[in-house]
Amino acid sequence: MFRLEGKVALVTGCGTRGEGWGNGKAITVLLARQGASIFGVDRDLGAAEVTKQLIDNEGGRAVVMTADVTSADDVNKMVQACLDQYGRIDILVNNVGQSEPGGPVEMSEATWDGQMDLNVKTAFLTMKSVLPIMEKQGSGSVISISSVAGLRYVGKPQVAYAAAKAALMQLTKTTAVLYANKGIRLNCVVPGLVFTPLVKRLADKYAGGQFEAFVEHRHNQVPAGHMGDAWDVANAVLFLASDESRYVTAQDIVVDGGLIAATK
Repeated sequence: MFRLEGKVALVTGCGTRGEGWGNGKAITVLLARQGASIFGVDRDLGAAEVTKQLIDNEGGRAVVMTADVTSADDVNKMVQACLDQYGRIDILVNNVGQSEPGGPVEMSEATWDGQMDLNVKTAFLTMKSVLPIMEKQGSGSVISISSVAGLRYVGKPQVAYAAAKAALMQLTKTTAVLYANKGIRLNCVVPGLVFTPLVKRLADKYAGGQFEAFVEHRHNQVPAGHMGDAWDVANAVLFLASDESRYVTAQDIVVDGGLIAATK
């Protein structure tokens, strides 16, 4: 089950800054392990190369490049490069995002615009470029990585990030309805609190650098008693990328250990 032989996966944000497994790295490696040919993109080419090397070492197939997916020109070049390499795109994973703190009074207009560009415009641009290709093929699966911050307040003042991730889910749902009769499925994976290398940077940004206390607080927020990890996110992406989910579209798969169902 969940095999992807013969499929090409274009993954944005395929690298992880620092040691360990971030969502993009785990997603990309897992899709490769299941047989997909990978075209990975990251603004940090070094991080993308680490992901590629892991895939190469396991006998998989991967090509990586750097691109700024907030730029329409870069997105079009990226998509064309993937087509030049493999001739098709079966799976698109939109996995770029970043949060910045602040409410509407404290936050600058530039920060607001940057959050919208990074967290939702990127998916709009990739969909705009890739959907016509999938329509010609008669099939395709688009998976965007959102966040439970788009569903409820999760304890951090990040109004632009929350708004953008909510917008990403509605962009995906609406587009899924428009393309449902074209053999193309669009869904979101919605991670909750996930223990990745990003957590250290979040502690610096939201908790004054108190990493251990920040980690303990996040574990305690989750009804399951602990944060998830990048592989929990990657497994949900794999399901949506595979033919086993062929009747699933316009959905949000929440991966959060019960967080948004709870009041704590």
